[in-house]
Amino acid sequence: MFFTHASVASTPIHLVYEDGFEAWIAAQDELTRNWAAANSFKGERNKVLLIPNASGRPQAVLVGLGKRSAKDDLSCWSSSGLPDRLSEGRYHIASELSPNAAAQVALGWAYGQYRFDRYRKATPVRKVELRALTNVNVAEIERLRAATALARDLINTPANDMTPEALANAAIDVGRRYGCRHRQIIGDALLSERFPAVHAVGRASAVAPRVVDMEWGDASHPKVTIVGKGVCFDTGGLDIKPGASMLLMKKDMGGAAVALGTAQAIMDAKLPVRLRLIIPAVENAIAGNAFRPGDVLSTRKGLSVEVGNTDAEGRLILCDGLALADEEQPDLLIDFATLTGAARVALGPELPALFSNDEALAASVVKASHGEHDPVWLMPLWTNYEDELSSKVADLNNVSSSGFSGAIFGALFLKRFVTDTKSWLHFDLYAWNSKDRPGRPVGAEPQCLRAVYAYLKSRYGR
Repeated sequence: MFFTHASVASTPIHLVYEDGFEAWIAAQDELTRNWAAANSFKGERNKVLLIPNASGRPQAVLVGLGKRSAKDDLSCWSSSGLPDRLSEGRYHIASELSPNAAAQVALGWAYGQYRFDRYRKATPVRKVELRALTNVNVAEIERLRAATALARDLINTPANDMTPEALANAAIDVGRRYGCRHRQIIGDALLSERFPAVHAVGRASAVAPRVVDMEWGDASHPKVTIVGKGVCFDTGGLDIKPGASMLLMKKDMGGAAVALGTAQAIMDAKLPVRLRLIIPAVENAIAGNAFRPGDVLSTRKGLSVEVGNTDAEGRLILCDGLALADEEQPDLLIDFATLTGAARVALGPELPALFSNDEALAASVVKASHGEHDPVWLMPLWTNYEDELSSKVADLNNVSSSGFSGAIFGALFLKRFVTDTKSWLHFDLYAWNSKDRPGRPVGAEPQCLRAVYAYLKSRYGR
């Protein structure tokens, strides 16, 4: 992936902007000028041009960045498509880059080499290497590559292999590598351990529901707790989804995958925090004992919830997980969830919604997301809508009777279970690329992971 010896022969990669291309190309040799003109290359975004030598091998690579929009606007997506588009060999970046831009380019190179080949016949691995940039922390790039690859593998794995048990085992395997203390509450033990909502949602599955609870770090450090929605497949329950809406429901544990990837990055970096990771893992299945519309469920918080729709199950398992986290009043509480289609209607698949009870915290996270090119969009916890979650028979309903503002209602529901923690972040994400782009194939996308990790480094880093 990366090599370090500058003496090793390698092909230069020139990163060129469209609006500066004429000046740049004028300073190049005649072959480069003529080849670029013959191929109508002008530095357009995502265009790649190989400049051949006399034997037909590339002697240089030109990568178009499009029009410059900011002083330092290179993102990981500027380079993530290159490993697939270049022939085998060794390359180096010939352009001068700031430390931040260099880190983004290196991360993109690593990110673009991801493959999900679990169900394919083995194919030869193409050896496309980049010389490590001198102003980049390669260990940090590898840390982020490993964390995002872990999350992508989990999300891409189909539900017949990514069961609640398999998801829990994946989390425990990570925890063991870093010396985590962990426990797992499974099946009917969820009732005696006060996770009644998790039990209700997952009890109809052939694989028992469970909660994984892991802790790591020095008890004297600030407590950071992460909760991830682990619905390994969502039929919609008795409010069954249409077939087309079920096709991607293997990714409904994307929140748990992002939570676990983030936790791995934190532990690998040895950030001075006391980390707790809580993953309620279930399958929302259909059977004779499935929970029903109109049922009233107990929760760990003591609030009763009327089930207005069994397809709003993610908030039901999260409410028990968040209530457990809230009991300790952590310094920071974060949850990740593929919670609502309404967030996608509002913001589309590429832009996760962020809700928070701490405006200054949210602003800092948004700033970090921009720096990492891992965007989030702050949405309001509009308390005037809270009465829409009222119930005539319970403390609240899990859905609103209104057809509007579904992402806000989901966040407001969760907020009822975070009463003692002053700083809480809720990410409503999609966790999937729905179209092919260079370096970003259709499939799992661990949104928010890099943004949150960058924020945590800036807040707690040594």
